[in-house]
Amino acid sequence: MKHVLVVDDDPSIRDVIDSYLQEQNFEVSAVADGREMSRVLAAKAVDLIILDLKLADESGLDLMRGLGPRPQVPVILLTGHARDEADRVVGLELGADDYMLKPFALRELLARVRAVLRRSEASKSRSPPKEEKPVRYRFAGWELDTQARTLTSPAGDDVALTTSEFNLLAAFVRSPHRVLNREQLRAASRVHDEEVFDRTIDIQILRLRRKLEPNPSEPQIIKTERTVGYMLAVGVETL
Repeated sequence: MKHVLVVDDDPSIRDVIDSYLQEQNFEVSAVADGREMSRVLAAKAVDLIILDLKLADESGLDLMRGLGPRPQVPVILLTGHARDEADRVVGLELGADDYMLKPFALRELLARVRAVLRRSEASKSRSPPKEEKPVRYRFAGWELDTQARTLTSPAGDDVALTTSEFNLLAAFVRSPHRVLNREQLRAASRVHDEEVFDRTIDIQILRLRRKLEPNPSEPQIIKTERTVGYMLAVGVETL
């Protein structure tokens, strides 16, 4: 039985989700704030968190940050306003797996919960052992530290990456000279399902090239394999 933690300060929404998911054979802990959320997380294993972005006296984004840069528990964000796009994007960049706008149908929530749990289980089964080495890669003068999640330029400057950009680059350095198709890259970047369209990966690759390539219009590091995908076309040294 999967354990779902619901964090929402609206008791009516909290109770409805609690009752419905229990009917669907989930164990549910429903709380109103970050303090109770921390208590539940400390007390027992949680398989998924449903987190409201707009709590009464605190921000759901702050609670997301408290989960760390790579949350071990998948998160579905709830928001009451379609105009809160900036918060949703920040939440996804912090590691959230999905989001839903209120009001929502309970059957849709159930479908998303199950989909996120499936992806989480699949990701765990594909994840390398924690002790896997190396965690640093050097390519074309650049250095990527997958433990510190930092990118250093050939000149020694730190270059900021979004979560999706970091995940994409990590996938490339682990498979140099190998063509990765869009589905593989989409999974690596953890792009939100509803935001996937034909050029999503192309746009992210363009942003990476602007940071990595001396001349992004004539890329030498990340090359396009037409109709197939993209490839890291330089050698990689493990450190």
